[in-house]
Amino acid sequence: MKKLSFVVAAGLMSLAACTNNTPAENSAENVAESLDNAADNLEASADNATNESTEAALENAADNMHSAADNVQEAVDNGAVAANASNAM
Repeated sequence: MKKLSFVVAAGLMSLAACTNNTPAENSAENVAESLDNAADNLEASADNATNESTEAALENAADNMHSAADNVQEAVDNGAVAANASNAM
């Protein structure tokens, strides 16, 4: 039983080691998360808007911000951020 626990622990540790991000990837993920949070705030503001045109403008801004966050996250997922960081050196 102890051997099985050791093997499982070693497997989990090696899996965790595979997910190390570069500082550029971490920064990009933080930017994407910040954009999503800002978009959520815009959506909340749209819900509290007093007229339809203001609500529509805030919802459009929130949609655009969510799209920007998705684009940043896709760049991280596709390795573009790490590649650009290594090319800058």
